[in-house]
Amino acid sequence: MAFQAAIPPGGTWFDTLKKSFVDVPVDSSNGNAIPTSEFLEAAESLTTLFDLLGSLAFTPVKNDMIGNIKKVRDRQLASPNESSTIQSLVLNELKSKKHTSAEGLLWLVRGLDFTSQALRHTLQNPDVELSTSFRNAYTGTLKPHHSFMVKPIFSAAMSATPYKKDFYVKMGNEEKAKVDMAKWLDALEGQVKVLKEFQERKEAKW
Repeated sequence: MAFQAAIPPGGTWFDTLKKSFVDVPVDSSNGNAIPTSEFLEAAESLTTLFDLLGSLAFTPVKNDMIGNIKKVRDRQLASPNESSTIQSLVLNELKSKKHTSAEGLLWLVRGLDFTSQALRHTLQNPDVELSTSFRNAYTGTLKPHHSFMVKPIFSAAMSATPYKKDFYVKMGNEEKAKVDMAKWLDALEGQVKVLKEFQERKEAKW
């Protein structure tokens, strides 16, 4: 399970990540293949963001993402020779008439999309509080797929975000955090786009 490491002096939360999406290579010469180990490690590192937000209300959000990462990783560990990339992992699993990891990836990508949209809106709208950015992102990504029992749990988390000024204090050096966030989001958004397009392909459905 991911944990929150100490932010180095003059650094930011992004410096604590075991793996950043910036460092996950996307092979454009091979159908935008995304390496499984690096991608899952970057996704796991992202979950410490929910610790940074500082509310127990985000625990279900974090645990949901970690659970979906585990579903994908379990398939990788079970069939490593067929799982070097995220795309090959899903396609080979589906050939075996199973879809546990494929479904886990579907929910993981939705969670990553939610996180990236929330932080992108935060970055682009300096006068808007986090709660608004996170609520808007939730409405456009996860909420349409959640049951009536899950929606209140996640909605409570959206309202439990800290004030933006406090969020940047938690992030470390504010100006560096904004620069680091922009680079990290560019990489994350690119990988989310690749995987969403992949999941729309007929052979990636079950």
